Amino acid sequence: MRVLIIKPSSLGDVIQTLPVLDFLHQAVPGVEIDWVIEESLQGLLAGHPQLSQVHPVPAAQWRKQRFSAKTWRGVSALRKTLCERAYDMVFDLQGDLVSGVISRYSGCADRLGFERDAVLEPLNTWCNTRLIPVRRQEYHNIDRCLRLASIPFAKDFRTMELSGHLVNSPEDEANAEALLATLADGLVFVFHHGATQPTEAWSEKGWTELGREVLDRFHDATILLPWESEAERQAAFSLAAAIGTGCRVLDRLSLKGMAALLKKVDLVVGGDAGLVQMAATLGTPTVSFYRGTLAKRSAPRGDAHVALQSPMHCAGCLRAHCDKDAKCRDSIKVEAMLAGVLRLLAPSANV
Repeated sequence: MRVLIIKPSSLGDVIQTLPVLDFLHQAVPGVEIDWVIEESLQGLLAGHPQLSQVHPVPAAQWRKQRFSAKTWRGVSALRKTLCERAYDMVFDLQGDLVSGVISRYSGCADRLGFERDAVLEPLNTWCNTRLIPVRRQEYHNIDRCLRLASIPFAKDFRTMELSGHLVNSPEDEANAEALLATLADGLVFVFHHGATQPTEAWSEKGWTELGREVLDRFHDATILLPWESEAERQAAFSLAAAIGTGCRVLDRLSLKGMAALLKKVDLVVGGDAGLVQMAATLGTPTVSFYRGTLAKRSAPRGDAHVALQSPMHCAGCLRAHCDKDAKCRDSIKVEAMLAGVLRLLAPSANV
């Protein structure tokens, strides 16, 4: 059997979809799995042992320029490639119009997607042949994806041991080790201060106070600050200066280079971000906060993870901008974040 997974983005959502690969290989021994991924994220899946082929596409660009000639030339080229693969089944786990079009153009007659109330764009439902409802007990992103993938095989994913896998090269591992060798001998923290949109961010004051508290309580510790854009790089240097000695701005790393590093650090702190999900998949403890999104839907699960939800009545609004943004940021308290850190790394300590 050959199947196609359509989940181009985002980084965190892609990582939370990885257990689907484990499920399919257990449910259908010998299955071949391809994946349609945003081209900027393709490095994450390169060389993955549970995948046969990866199809990178500029999905973000296609969403912005849906009716341009360039977009439809790209879609047509992808259509030819997918049809040649002759899929037996397609899983549209994205739920927007672009993923729906890709699903419909895959040449496969059996295309599974979510029902109308669980998709990002209603037109998506016109593109798939089997629409799967999301049940209340499967509210988390991981469970939603696993339910859709499990329906054709009548297997209860909740009774199976499933995990996501990320693969690094020996070079990435060696580079991570070399970086860590330049740090002090104490614990290593990663503070992921960047955010895709304002309602997923925290205040510089909050990050600064938390950083100082962490360095005060954990002697010889180092806080590393990653960044993706130039604005985030500048913010990282400003934050490092405010926190003081012991805080360091990282050079920009590839996705696999970052994965190799996250696997070796002691704790990752951040908002609803891909690097938090990456760390959790790699087995690194995390402390995360959620404002415009809901922790119960996307936070890492398990005893090694602490998730804080904003107490604002409108938390989980999914808005990119809000006139209550400053108040919402302040609702994430430094004391609560620090308590999460201490719970994971110093259970006997008091805040």
